[in-house]
Amino acid sequence: MRKVLVLAVVAAAMLTAACNTIAGAGRDVSAAGRAVSGAADDARR
Repeated sequence: MRKVLVLAVVAAAMLTAACNTIAGAGRDVSAAGRAVSGAADDARR
């Protein structure tokens, strides 16, 4: 029983870390998209 509890806690910690990583990657991609859009707007002017 204790082993299952430890595994559950470790799995929860990994999932939390993965969510933070995915959220960070999403922000990075979003920032890159804004940079490309800004460069395209500047090129049109």
